[in-house]
Order: sequence, then C-alpha cells, then structure tokens
Amino acid sequence: MKAEYSEKEKNPLESIEEWEEDLLIRYPEPKDTQAKSKEDYRNYHDSERVDTVKEFYRLNHKYQTYDFVVDKEKEFLKFEKKEMPFWDAITYLNTLVDDSDPDTSLDQLQHLLQTSEAIRADGHPDWFVLTGFIHDMGKVLCLFGEPQWAVVGDTFPVGCQHANSIVYPEFFNDNPDSRDERFNSKYGIYEPNCGMDNVKMSWGHDEYLYQMMKDYLPEPALYMIRYHSFYPQHRENSYDHLLNEHDKEMFKWVDKFNPYDLYSKVPVPPDAKALRPYYEDLVAKYLPSTLKF
Repeated sequence: MKAEYSEKEKNPLESIEEWEEDLLIRYPEPKDTQAKSKEDYRNYHDSERVDTVKEFYRLNHKYQTYDFVVDKEKEFLKFEKKEMPFWDAITYLNTLVDDSDPDTSLDQLQHLLQTSEAIRADGHPDWFVLTGFIHDMGKVLCLFGEPQWAVVGDTFPVGCQHANSIVYPEFFNDNPDSRDERFNSKYGIYEPNCGMDNVKMSWGHDEYLYQMMKDYLPEPALYMIRYHSFYPQHRENSYDHLLNEHDKEMFKWVDKFNPYDLYSKVPVPPDAKALRPYYEDLVAKYLPSTLKF
C-alpha cells in the first residue's frame, strides 16, 4: 500500500531549487578552496535559516529508511511509468519550474545547459559534457507524485549508522532505523570496505537516473550521476569505511563534477535553441531515442 502524505509533507520547499540554494550557503566555495573549518560547517544552521529547508530535512531524515528505499526501488526501477523520446522528457522536466517563483527565471533545461557548457568549455570528453546535461533528469520523479524529500536532498547510505556530518543529523532521531539493531551500528548490514555498489543509498533523483543510464555511459559518468548529492562522502569522507579502492578512484570523478554542478550558474541563460543541434548529436551518440521512466 502506497504511503499517503499531506501536501505540506510532500512539498515543504517552495521549489526543489531551494535545496540547491541551501547547498551554496553550506558550500560557498569548491572543495579544494573552501576555507571553512569543520566547526564552522557544523554551526552553519545556527544562523538564520529558511524554515522550509529545515522542515525538508526533518521529513527526509524521518522517512528515508532502508525499507522505504527497497519499496521505492521496486516501484520505480521497473521503468514502466512513462515512455517518451529524450527531448520530450526534457520538456516534461521543464514543467517543474514554478512560474510564481520570483527568484529564478531559469528552467531545468537552462540549468542543465549551464552545467554542461561549463564542462565543454574546459575541454572535457563528450561523455562528461553529456553527464552534465542529463545529471538532474531524475527529478522527473516529482512529476510522478513523489514528495520532494524523496527526489532531492543530500544523499546517504541506509542500512547503517547515519554519519554526524549529514546535514541536520538530529532529525534521524525520528527515523526508526536509528533504533533498529540491524541498521544503527557503524557498518550495519554491510562489511568493511564492501564497495558502494553493495550499499543502498537514500532514494532520490541520483539513484533513479543512475539505474536508468547504467547501460549507456562510461563508469566515471555513472559515479558522477549516482553520487553527486552524496555530500557526506565527497565533502566529508564520512563513509570511507564502506568504500573499496575502486570507489576511491572513481570518486575523483565526482569531485571533478561537483564544481560544475554547484558553481556554473550564471544569470544570463544559455541559448538553448542555438545549442540544441550539438546536444541532439551528443544524445544520439550515447542514448536510445526513447527512454523509459
């Protein structure tokens, strides 16, 4: 039976972009230049904060349990909700933009183009450019009625102890896994350095898109997609005890991708019409013409 949530529980944020704006408050500089100390980071939310972001994480941390993730995988990884051509999917994604939001005039396509064009300008391989272009496509989950906290937000492993470096860790007190002996130890159901492919992550657009794309893109691209919201690890190294050596090498690609995602936003929108022929060729090179969601 599908869980029912009130409208406020489903959508505590004014828009899903509020989560990304909060990331820029927490991480105002790229990883290799950020001057904040660990103590400053832990105190960031003692300053005046947007209440909706705090409420978002309260719900996220309460409901993102191991069983919740398993149920979402069963529901969505059949990819039987909708089938459409790639460019129709981009148009579909753009319906997420709230026209009443006075703080942004950029739609999802323009954000994706800003990311991918910054990657292309730096001369990275075309698969890296494509990764920037599609990395947020998993947000279509919102259009299938999913609550915001099950679509965006910092991600973290489920099935083991929640790291204190996760934003608002105190809200995990309401998560039943925190009181379950199977899940509340350092390793939980996992073995030391078992490798991230054996670890279940909190449910959201990262894992959903990874599962959709895993047969089409190079492995570094898949790591970027799957873990680009896994800030407790690629910013804080809080889950090194679960990573194997191969993961550690691959996370270097996640580190390369993160600045383009967070810091490539500019007020002037890209010329989507002029850029479309390039991206049509790029998408056709790697992806099927029709995608299943």
